[in-house]
Amino acid sequence: MFKKEINTSPKSKLKSSVQRALRQSLLTTFPLLTPYMDEILPKKGSLEAMKLPDRCTLYLFESEPLFFQHDLAATLLPHLKLAHRFPQAFPSIRIDRGAIRFVLSGATLMAPGLTSAGGRLPSGVLTGTPGEEGEGLDEEARWKRELAKGEPVVVTAEGKSEACAVGFLVAGTKEVKEKGKGPVIEDAHYLGDGLWKLTTD
Repeated sequence: MFKKEINTSPKSKLKSSVQRALRQSLLTTFPLLTPYMDEILPKKGSLEAMKLPDRCTLYLFESEPLFFQHDLAATLLPHLKLAHRFPQAFPSIRIDRGAIRFVLSGATLMAPGLTSAGGRLPSGVLTGTPGEEGEGLDEEARWKRELAKGEPVVVTAEGKSEACAVGFLVAGTKEVKEKGKGPVIEDAHYLGDGLWKLTTD
């Protein structure tokens, strides 16, 4: 998605009504961000938008990238810098060591990188909706709730402490476990891509 270098474009301040709507959208999609919202988007200060290629918009607070979306009706995705600050607030899956180089080159994430011994898919002990009581990581660093096709997800890597990519699931995690093959995440934002390297000052 952001394989090429992105040129910095002007930032525009958002109206308070737009900021409120984005804040609510973020909390609906990622309810576990609730305790951190005042830290992410303080009442004082202004959220800004930067237009990116392919009808994508990056949202920033004091030049710090927070989240982005394709088209204005699309679901918000966290920038990796936000995922690094609050890793426990985002649904996650873990790839094995062998899949790291493919993900960091922008390739489609395939099921074998998640179903191997080094991969981690959700445990599935919870089956409800985002934000249900008890949602989060278990003792084995597995997300407790099965994730559905189309849900945003953060990708961590075996042996690494910080997330390496973020994107949308093209297959639900239960289906990935059952089939064990096929694409899982496409068009991800990953470490070292154009969005990661973008200068926002």
